[in-house]
Parts: sequence; C-alpha cells; structure tokens
Amino acid sequence: MVGNMATGSCKACPGGGAVFCGADKFVAIGEVVWDIFPDRQVLGGAPINVAYHLAVLGLPVRVITRVGSDTLGDLTLARLAELGLPLTGVQRDPELPTGQVRVEFGADGEPGYDIVAPAAWDNIDPEQALRAVRDGERQAPPGGGEPRRAGLAQREIDGDGEDFGLIFGTLAQRDPRSRQAVRRLAAAAGRRYYDVNLRPPSTTRELVLESLALADVVKVNGEELGQLAAWLELPAAAAAGAAAAGEGAQSLVDPQREQMAAAIRERYQLEALVVTEGAAGAWVRTAAQTWAAAGEPVPVADTVGAGDAFFAALIVAYQQKLPWPEILGRANRRGAYVAGQAGATPEMPAAL
Repeated sequence: MVGNMATGSCKACPGGGAVFCGADKFVAIGEVVWDIFPDRQVLGGAPINVAYHLAVLGLPVRVITRVGSDTLGDLTLARLAELGLPLTGVQRDPELPTGQVRVEFGADGEPGYDIVAPAAWDNIDPEQALRAVRDGERQAPPGGGEPRRAGLAQREIDGDGEDFGLIFGTLAQRDPRSRQAVRRLAAAAGRRYYDVNLRPPSTTRELVLESLALADVVKVNGEELGQLAAWLELPAAAAAGAAAAGEGAQSLVDPQREQMAAAIRERYQLEALVVTEGAAGAWVRTAAQTWAAAGEPVPVADTVGAGDAFFAALIVAYQQKLPWPEILGRANRRGAYVAGQAGATPEMPAAL
C-alpha cells in the first residue's frame, strides 16, 4: 500500500539522496540537566535520554553537550559513563554551572519544569562540537569509569562529519552560543531529527519555525501540533487536503488535525511529521499517507523521558525502513515501558 514504508529523501543530500544516507551513526546535541524531584535528583535532558536508548538498541551515538566545572559536572561524567555513553563530546565550562531542572507533577500526572538559567549547556562551543563528531572515539573519555553497557555506544564515529544523523530540540537553542553549535551540526548532518519539545518561555515561535526548516523528521505532541498551526496561522479549512488514511488512523486522528499536520509537513518538506497523543497512541503524516497506532496500556510511574524513549525507538525502526504501523508500534511500546518505570533511563528488557 502506498505510504506504508518509511521512505523519502534527505534535504541535506544533493538531489535528494537515499533515505538513510547517514542514519547508522547519530549525534544528539543539547541540554544535559539534573532533574530535581521532590525526593531525588536524576540526570536527564532529552538528548541524553534519546542517546541512551539508541545506545541500548545498538546504534553508535555521540552526545554533544556542556557541563560546569563543579560537583554536578563530575557526577554527570560519571553517570554518562555508567549509561554506556561516550564522553568525548561533553565540554566543560569554567564559569557556568551544570544544568538543573526542578520537576513537579500536576494533578494529571504530567510533569512541569522550572529550567534554571543560565547553564553550561547554553554555551556549547561549535568548533569543539564539530571536532568531537569528526574525531570519533580516538580520544580517551574524560572522567574514566567502565560503562554499564560497554560496546553498545563505544563504537567509532569516523569520517568527515557528514555521515551522521543529528538529533536536536528547541530548548538548547535558547542562547545564541549553543544555537550556533546546533545549526553548524545541522548543516553537516546527513539527516536531521527534531523533537519540538516546547518549554516556554525559552522555546519561542522564531526558534521553532527556524528548526522546522532544518529538519527532515519531526516529532510533536498533540498540544504542540495545535501551537504550530496557530503560529503558522493555518486554518484547518485552508490546510492541505488529507490523503488516504492508513491502518488505525481513522479512530485516532481527527480529520481537522490531520489537515494541520499535512499543511505543516508540506510547508517544510518533511519526510514525516509524527504526533504523539499520550496514552491514546501516535500517528504520522507523510507525503503519501497518514498512519496511526494505538497506545500500550501501562500503570504510569512517571512520564519523564517516555517521549524520548519513543523517539529513539522510532528513529531506529525508521532507519530499518520498517512499515509505519510497525515503527509506531515499536515506539509506543518503548515509550509506555519507560512511563511505567521511575526515571528516564531504566534498565530495558531485550524484547523492546
């Protein structure tokens, strides 16, 4: 059936190019923070969470971020090594502190975030970032320590820096310094995966729309889809017409919202616009079709990191050129499992 397989062409490749021109190697750039809960503190940040799941799923991945020359910075290096993530892309700032986010949960169980600013990850140096991507694993990782899953992420990422998939978000671009690093890597990447992940007031309309123009594959949640449509002044009646709906789409996707997604995908020439709908599931709009998959029921422990786990599983399945219903199903299962665990980087069963 038309639209079933994950297909498309990459904006960065001359004349289009193969879908997976660089998707066997990944770089996740952005914030690294300590999530401060009422009863504990946990290392987090969307790029770290996505990189962890990619590594567990067997893909070579580099993290590009920046920590302070403080105790939390030391703890960050130790924790990243424990998670099996390479440290050569982690910069240290002599003045700014390691990032922190105060997390509180509302009555609906959804987390709220107070993101401390400024932080070291606001000052990611673009030249250091590019060198880290190009140098691969030739350097000894700072901080030492044996990774918990040695061999998964500790593979070389060699080459000239143009054969990797870039994973990025909006928050890390709130400061012009780190924004430049993100844009420089985006220009060098073979494919760009963008998680909108709105965190007002830091994630402005300007930043989001500029990032959409850089991206190939985009993930939003249901509320973010509506916000994008409002920012773009897209009345549903004027949106691009919906193509045929694939398996499961009719029961999950509102036709008006599908038209919004179609218009956004068309405007930015995205390979795919993926929309998560919490426990209900997720759907995707491609050039040809809309596909959807119902959510996986699970007793929720906390939802922090569930979307990042979803995104990582989606990226892996997309790289494998699986049919969209299977891509979404795998992503839903991984996201649901993490939502049922405490923390964003739990031990993961091999079956996922």
